[in-house]
Amino acid sequence: MSGKYAFTKGLKEVRFHLCQSSEHSAATRAFLTRAYPTMKRANPHTPILIREALDVEPKVWARYEYGTEKMQPLSGLDDKGVESRVTELVQATS
Repeated sequence: MSGKYAFTKGLKEVRFHLCQSSEHSAATRAFLTRAYPTMKRANPHTPILIREALDVEPKVWARYEYGTEKMQPLSGLDDKGVESRVTELVQATS
């Protein structure tokens, strides 16, 4: 599993936005509970930020070199769907 979360060298930050109580963020919360320790262990020097706010749609951002950012919405996905979207972002080159 750690190979899946080995970030590319150009990735500078991963940022999750989600609601701490709503149902539409439940899969994102489940994913982070399960995968955050593995991601952080595999990438100890890359910031993984978790931003919680009331009633926001779950999204993940990846910031690459030169300030380039990509965003993926996570609303309506299950745990494995969230995992595939996050894997796409962290393994992309920008």
